Amino acid sequence: MRTIIHNHIHGSDRPGHNISMQIYDVSVPLSTITPTYPGDPKIEIREWATLANGDAANVSVLHMGAHSGTHVDAPVHFIAGAPTVASLPLSVLIGMAEVVEVPPEILVIDESFVSNNCNGPSERVLFKTRNSKFWARPEDGFRVDYTYIDSSAAARLVSQGKKLVGIDYLSIEAFQSADFAAHIELLSNGVVILEGLDLRDVPPGTYELICLPLKIAEGSGDGAPARTVLRSLK
Repeated sequence: MRTIIHNHIHGSDRPGHNISMQIYDVSVPLSTITPTYPGDPKIEIREWATLANGDAANVSVLHMGAHSGTHVDAPVHFIAGAPTVASLPLSVLIGMAEVVEVPPEILVIDESFVSNNCNGPSERVLFKTRNSKFWARPEDGFRVDYTYIDSSAAARLVSQGKKLVGIDYLSIEAFQSADFAAHIELLSNGVVILEGLDLRDVPPGTYELICLPLKIAEGSGDGAPARTVLRSLK
């Protein structure tokens, strides 16, 4: 289920002035049928305690990989000794972001596409591709034919000074990549990667991104699921 919230804010300094604001929940719901990247843990959600069984409260047990659903990749995901997800600056995870629509016939986002379409001032870019429609049928499982970012596009995004790059499927990388060049190009330059977005309802344009990954303090710190929203600027 996707959530779009319409907020009407009354400005205290301008009587009678209404500001209409939309909030788009671009997070993928986590469930046992939510696709996961092949080789990653499947999502398991079960009851630990229930009111129906006479327990004092309902308590669930969650078992999943750090890269389940909408999630953030930290640099240490591919680079030993690099920053962990708990250390990522909120100043990167929250701020202006440009949603760039990719035509459905484009299966690879390359340097040429980035050069021609990602020249805005925002340090954050989110690619809305044909992938977003895949989330309408999670029961179909993982799709290997997703649109991805190649290493030339990643290098161009780095040269543009981007600090966060997002895409609407479970990896920015080509399926079964041998060298993970796009990941390494971005992460080695301190660019946070946001994967698994659902941008079906979001028109292209500029928004405020609010992305809050779980602050996981143990393990390798390679990534974490993130509740992510976009807020319109007008």
